[in-house]
Amino acid sequence: MKNKKKGNNVRYSKAIIIFSLLLFALIAGRLVQLSLSKEVDGVNLKELASKRTTRTQVLSAKRGNIYSNDGEILAQNVSAYKLIAYLDSKRTTNEKNPQHVVDKEKTAEALAPILGIEKDEILKYLSKENVYQTEFGVKGKNLSELTKKQIEDLNLPGLGFIESFKRYYPKGEFASYTIGYAKANTDEKTGKETITGEMGIEKSYESVLKGEDGYITYQKDLKGYQIPNTPVLKKDATQGKDIYLTIESNVQFFIEQALKNVDAEYDFDWFHITIADAKTGAILGTSTYPSFDPNTRNITNYLDMMLASPYEPGSTMKTFTYMAAMENGVYDGTETYTSGVYVTKDGTEIGDWNRNGWGVINFDKGYAMSSNTAIINMIERHMDSMMLRQYFKKLGFGKKTGINLPNESTGKIDFKYETEIYNAGFGQGITTTPIQNIQALTSLTNDGIMLKPYIVSKIVDPETSEVILENKRNETERVASTMTVQKMLQLMDDCVNIDGNTGTWYKLASGELIGKTGTSQIASENGSGYLAGKENVISSFSGIYPKSNPQYIIYASVKKPTAGSTKPISNAIKEIVNNLSKYYGTEEQTTSSTKVKDFKLDNYVNKKTEDAKTTLDAKQIKYTVIGNGTKIIKQYPEKNDTMTSTDTLYLITNDTTLLVPNVVGLSSKTAKNLLQKLNIKVTLNGVGYVTEQSIPEGTNITQGMDCLLYTSPSPRDGLLS
Repeated sequence: MKNKKKGNNVRYSKAIIIFSLLLFALIAGRLVQLSLSKEVDGVNLKELASKRTTRTQVLSAKRGNIYSNDGEILAQNVSAYKLIAYLDSKRTTNEKNPQHVVDKEKTAEALAPILGIEKDEILKYLSKENVYQTEFGVKGKNLSELTKKQIEDLNLPGLGFIESFKRYYPKGEFASYTIGYAKANTDEKTGKETITGEMGIEKSYESVLKGEDGYITYQKDLKGYQIPNTPVLKKDATQGKDIYLTIESNVQFFIEQALKNVDAEYDFDWFHITIADAKTGAILGTSTYPSFDPNTRNITNYLDMMLASPYEPGSTMKTFTYMAAMENGVYDGTETYTSGVYVTKDGTEIGDWNRNGWGVINFDKGYAMSSNTAIINMIERHMDSMMLRQYFKKLGFGKKTGINLPNESTGKIDFKYETEIYNAGFGQGITTTPIQNIQALTSLTNDGIMLKPYIVSKIVDPETSEVILENKRNETERVASTMTVQKMLQLMDDCVNIDGNTGTWYKLASGELIGKTGTSQIASENGSGYLAGKENVISSFSGIYPKSNPQYIIYASVKKPTAGSTKPISNAIKEIVNNLSKYYGTEEQTTSSTKVKDFKLDNYVNKKTEDAKTTLDAKQIKYTVIGNGTKIIKQYPEKNDTMTSTDTLYLITNDTTLLVPNVVGLSSKTAKNLLQKLNIKVTLNGVGYVTEQSIPEGTNITQGMDCLLYTSPSPRDGLLS
């Protein structure tokens, strides 16, 4: 028995040895695998070790601001706060200084009116069990500095804040379709919150505005603090660039004010107006109504009517058909035709808006009366589809202008058959965008040379003030002769300023506004024909102002105005032009014996005060001298700036005790620039003309002085100089 038991022990010992050897081999193999492999079970060992001994902190880049051309902030980052309530009592180590919510009832009652949440709802958040902390839903996020301070002043234990940033638009609906919006998005993997542009300039210039995050990486101890005298890797964040638009605050305000005034009186689906600088192609103002506030994003239509939603332009297109005939040498304005109704070869009747017509009239008169049959007779006698299509394309229709805003459309200028060609000639059956019309109209204000429209004036590095990009007048090509331009301007003048013609609704007392009206039918959504009814039209107007010295190109259109009335659009345009005339002094009055002239200024800086006054008196230039110094050290406007004979030149002398001038009655632009020349910081309250200044006239100017100017869209009686 003993021998048998001994044999079993030997076999058992061998099994243990063999098992031990196998286990050792497995362990050794695993060690070899771990030492040679970068990843084990999907885990990168090097990264794991690094994370346990190092910490990387992201240095967030600040998103750039968006400004108007005159320096008003249109979009900026502001601090936002999320309210946190700490519920875990273990967080408190000293009962005299509690670090968690102690009295939930009291806390809920105090927070309710500040957050705008019912007390019972707040109690639900505060009564969560087995959680370290809680939040308060949507109303507990994006809190302002003011709200944060209100909560901090409660001195309630256990409340804290997490700071983040949000995009803020201080002027609300102002130029919202152009600016667009950006919003915060949270990365699901990292939990990092970033602000991303999703519409307008915010979207198209995302890479410019957002900047580039940096980082700092260092070795940490068990508590997470940096270990002294250890290497640090750091890459500074590259801040986002600031963008200055071509938008002039006052022009934009005049447009939006006019649209709101019209909306109060008439019904329509949408109303769009764009105004461009006639000499450069810069967009000075553009708005579509109804608009939206990018802070709340109450958006009903995400497409910018200026460029993203083409429609049939109607009779404003006749301007370019007439230009095509002139440029091809086949236009004779004295040639006559029978107005009223034209019957095509296939028996289709195409009529004028007045189907009775005006009898036998010439083509010049046909333009003024917006006659469709004038276009048809002109094309049938002297033109063909290729001639018309090529000229439309030369003017930029059927392709993008490249203004660098999202979703720009090409429109469509396809036409082939007889009726399609005739319709295209008076703006039906083809589609265009307002920005394409603006581009084509620049040829009439630049002696036949077409300009590329643009919306961004410059891009600036906010850290160095370096101008990264600056856009200026950009000529594309000559599309019309001087003779064509002069003839077309005369026809547009006749259309508006001769009584009885179709543009009479737009006539001003000065006769300085010229243009062409348009009315197009709205295509049926099922693709067959057009909608019936007076209101189912798009009314439009393309204009130039002032005719004697074009400075503005105006394009406006309204869909489904009340009973098809032209009043909404004509009222809005006349209101805007009158405001432009008063504010910028653009209108050349002919009521007095002396006609208004414009000229470039000479340099008067460093000249003796008395010599400058003598020169200006001889040139009959209005001026105001500020101070009693013997020498001119600054002037406004500056050398080579253009001013008119009705404007005032301000000369600042080397007087050591300069006094604050009276700027009431001046335009906010002039007042702001003048005071800044005097080293006075200016804050504007509103747009338009100065009605009140916070620092009285005659006050000694001191360093760091800040003057608040109250302004109004219209000058008070007797204030406008």
